[in-house]
Amino acid sequence: MALKICKHALVVVLLILMISHAGFAGDPDIISDFVLPPNTTIVGANYFTYTRLQSLFEADPPEAFTVSKVTKVEFPALDGQSVSYAVLQFPSGAVNPPHTHPRGAELLFLVKGSLQVGFVDTANKLYTQTLQPGDMFVFPTGLIHYQICGHNPAIAISAFGSANAGTVSIPAAVFATGIDENILSKSFKTDIPTIEMLTFNIA
Repeated sequence: MALKICKHALVVVLLILMISHAGFAGDPDIISDFVLPPNTTIVGANYFTYTRLQSLFEADPPEAFTVSKVTKVEFPALDGQSVSYAVLQFPSGAVNPPHTHPRGAELLFLVKGSLQVGFVDTANKLYTQTLQPGDMFVFPTGLIHYQICGHNPAIAISAFGSANAGTVSIPAAVFATGIDENILSKSFKTDIPTIEMLTFNIA
């Protein structure tokens, strides 16, 4: 009897640990002012300065939707700071397809143009808005969202609540990762040739 109670208690403890771990999918807390690269003991102000976005101001506008990310991968000083950025450049009519950021919320600030934005919550409710320059919109952590540009080119800056929020492209994740075509055709209530066409156009 005691052994049975211990087994149940162990299962409960493991479930609590799994649930609490799942609730903290964001950045870990650090116990120092900042994180230094391996084998580094001292840095100067240049370590905390990122200049590679200067090229955006010198280049011609892109012909396709373009994202310039500034995460801890590109800017190591962000490690441990729970923040990152991206500059989104939209030619006229461009779309940032449905995607998620599993490790951080996104706060989008529209600098130029007009964007229709939206996200879907876990009850499958769609929230949409048309943004004008100076507007901001928040996409909650892990929820599927998108942006569509209007008739004129648009530029937006997104801040993330993670040094590396991650991006999962829904079309690529569904149609370009090797999920069996029979499963996809049944899931989307369509035929295999349609799935093959979608897979070909995404890959």
